[in-house]
Amino acid sequence: MRKVDIRAYKNSLRDKAKAMRRGMDPEEKAQMDRQITDRICSLYQYREAQTLLCYVSKPIEVDTIPLIQRALADGKQVACPRCVEGTRQMEFYRIHSLDDLEKRTFGVLEPKVPGCEKLTDFTGSLCIVPALMYDLKGYRLGYGGGYYDRFLSGYDGYKIGITYRRNILRFLHYGRYDIPVDMIVTESFFRLTDRSRLHGRD
Repeated sequence: MRKVDIRAYKNSLRDKAKAMRRGMDPEEKAQMDRQITDRICSLYQYREAQTLLCYVSKPIEVDTIPLIQRALADGKQVACPRCVEGTRQMEFYRIHSLDDLEKRTFGVLEPKVPGCEKLTDFTGSLCIVPALMYDLKGYRLGYGGGYYDRFLSGYDGYKIGITYRRNILRFLHYGRYDIPVDMIVTESFFRLTDRSRLHGRD
């Protein structure tokens, strides 16, 4: 069996996913982003969650700003990631509005510190996980920084991966330390993964 060069394989997929997203019609993307937000907010897991852990999207990603605003309006505690300078780690800080965010690592909006409270208790939380691609088992292709991989290795809450249907593959090569999400949500469907079924999460 031919050995796969994982690094080259992932970089090739990243290039394809980025090219596809950059080529999307803005109106079509906005519609799909709204559909993804609506699907998430219709889920039992969202309704029952006390805290939403959510990344703040870049233009190439599924737009999470409406989801953050909706969760705040629904009375949920919302926390967004902030990269720890000089490391590949990130921490989540609670925000009360979009005004609590500032441009920082890689030009991404992150919680202001000081000003925002670091979240240390993840009980009752739901984590929205970004990716360029997912496979049907819930494994993800990220941007290669490893920030979410490190966080998810110690996170035991429910994880929902969001992406576009065109960025779903049947299979992704993954490592022993990669953590799959419990559910995948796209603009056209949501799907429980093997991890969710294995742990009885629905």
